[in-house]
Amino acid sequence: MNLARIRLRKNEDKRIKSGHLWVYSNEIDTKATPLKPFSAGEQVIIEADTGKAMGVGYINPNNLLCVRILNRDHKVAIDRSFFVHRFNIAKSLRERVFNKPFYRAIYGESDGLPGLIVDRFGDHLVVQITTAGMEQQKSAIIDALTKVFKPESILLRNDANSRKAENLESGVEQASGTTPQTLQIEENDTQFLIHPHTGQKTGWFYDHRVSRKQIAQYVQGKRVLDVFSYIGAFGIQMANAGAEDVWCIDISAKALDELEQNAELNKVSDKVACVEGDAFNAMKELKQAGEKFDVVIVDPPAFIKKKKDHKQGLNAYRKVNEAAMRLLNKDGILLSASCSMHLKETELEDALRGGSRHLDKTLQIIEQCHQGQDHPIHPAIPETRYIKGFISRVLSA
Repeated sequence: MNLARIRLRKNEDKRIKSGHLWVYSNEIDTKATPLKPFSAGEQVIIEADTGKAMGVGYINPNNLLCVRILNRDHKVAIDRSFFVHRFNIAKSLRERVFNKPFYRAIYGESDGLPGLIVDRFGDHLVVQITTAGMEQQKSAIIDALTKVFKPESILLRNDANSRKAENLESGVEQASGTTPQTLQIEENDTQFLIHPHTGQKTGWFYDHRVSRKQIAQYVQGKRVLDVFSYIGAFGIQMANAGAEDVWCIDISAKALDELEQNAELNKVSDKVACVEGDAFNAMKELKQAGEKFDVVIVDPPAFIKKKKDHKQGLNAYRKVNEAAMRLLNKDGILLSASCSMHLKETELEDALRGGSRHLDKTLQIIEQCHQGQDHPIHPAIPETRYIKGFISRVLSA
């Protein structure tokens, strides 16, 4: 395999040696190996400043995040066989944990496959390719997925914003078979209808599966509020777990229509009420109307998408959790979650503490929430650990 080489500057190999898979353009010795001749997605061998090969990966010379490593053995060919091998390893973990074929099958860097996400919905796969390097391997990826998972269909949801940074076209493409407009999936013994062609990301968020199971044990016979409900992943599961009454807030009328279909599917329509609107305004109106709940679930979209959003985002987390606490009964339970990679767990804890003190309430953290086993964490890559959450008991002081 005669690949071009990228040489790192002196002492810039420490992070790679520690297990990280990313090389930034400012870590490359551009005198020894200029970036200009390379094309986006091209395979390269990564070398330390001594010339020692550290692995094989792919490059995008136009990005700060310049190289992603696929294998530590630089002699390994990145081809269909490579993907079959990696997919089998990933699948073996999921099959060890889950007894039904509903899970995130491939989770990027954590499965040694940066730039690739695959969600499995029974006999159908929905794929996100986010980098030029993986885009070049598209046919090998489709072939390998077909061999390992034997799906009825593979849908490419290549419409993520991250593709823009790689100058890749955005769109939805049927790679094999025919993916139905609506699929029925199961999570924690609850059935859901999802829309793989048009839903957010791949149509479903598996990452909070464990959190949904955790909070379900607090809702028997209780009144529950699910804020940022989307299509009811938390809310419908709470109704199924024995909640007496579940109110769901979302800004999207389409999402709430789908939530109502999921309530019907699980025969819990009589327990579920939808509130369409901005979460902050809707919670304010509920407070003014004198509504109170035993359990409130707050799982917002990422308030901190980029580092520059940090201060503003922190403020939003505090405000949304404070608003939730105002709606809790005297001895209530709050699940507060975040999917912001740039928010530290301790910062979310601080937002909860700050909000509770401002309202003169006592807060006890009783459980922590993390992403499910199909979103394994790469210990050298903090970016793979993005879900965090707390289940707290909120008491009037």
